[in-house]
Amino acid sequence: MADPIRVLIVDDHQVVRRGLRTFLEVQDDIEVVGEAADGDEGVARAEELRPDIVLMDVKMPGTDGIEALKELRRLQNPARILVVTSFTEQRTVVPALRAGAAGYVYKDVDPDALAGAIRSVHAGHVLLQPEVAGALLSDEAGSGAGAGRGSVLTEREREVLELIADGRSNREIARVLVLSEKTVKTHVSNILMKLDLADRTQAALWAVRHGLTS
Repeated sequence: MADPIRVLIVDDHQVVRRGLRTFLEVQDDIEVVGEAADGDEGVARAEELRPDIVLMDVKMPGTDGIEALKELRRLQNPARILVVTSFTEQRTVVPALRAGAAGYVYKDVDPDALAGAIRSVHAGHVLLQPEVAGALLSDEAGSGAGAGRGSVLTEREREVLELIADGRSNREIARVLVLSEKTVKTHVSNILMKLDLADRTQAALWAVRHGLTS
C-alpha cells in the first residue's frame, strides 16, 4: 500500500481546522500531520514537517496565505499548495495562483470533492476551475504580455504545455504522447526555462492566457 498523502492545514479559524482534520482523518490515503493558525506558522510548520500538501487559507491575520506561498516557493519547499478559502474575488484568485498555488477550491466544497482535489494535486495536476481561468483571462485582457515568447517553443513542447494546461500530470502526458516520463520532465523543464516561469502552475496559467488550450 502506498504511503498516505501527508497534509498540513493552515487556517486562522480553529473550527475550520478541526472540521477539515475530522473529515480527512477518515480517509485511508490521507494523513493530517499538523496545523497552523497563520502564514508565518504555516511556513515554519511546512519546513519542519515537509508535508506533501498544504491546505492554505488566503486571508489570515499577520502573514496571509499569499505571502506564505511566496515564502515557501523562495525556500523551495516541495509541498504542493491547495488554496481553500471563502474568497472568490479576482483580486484574491489571481495572486494566489501566481504565488505558486497548484489549485484553488472554496470552503463550501463537497468533502469528497476536497479529498479528490488533494489526491489530484498530489498526483501532479493543476486545478484550474472554469471561473478561475476566467479571472486570469480577464486580468490579462488586452495586455498581450509574453505572447511572443511562445514562438521559442518546439511543436512537441507546445503539445506538452497544452496538456499541462488541461491539468495532466507528467505520467498522463507521457501516456498521451507515447513518451517516457523522463522525456516529459525534460520538456517541462525546457518550457519553464524558455518562458521564464517558476513552475507548472505558472505554465498552465501562461497557456490559458495565450489560448493554448482546447
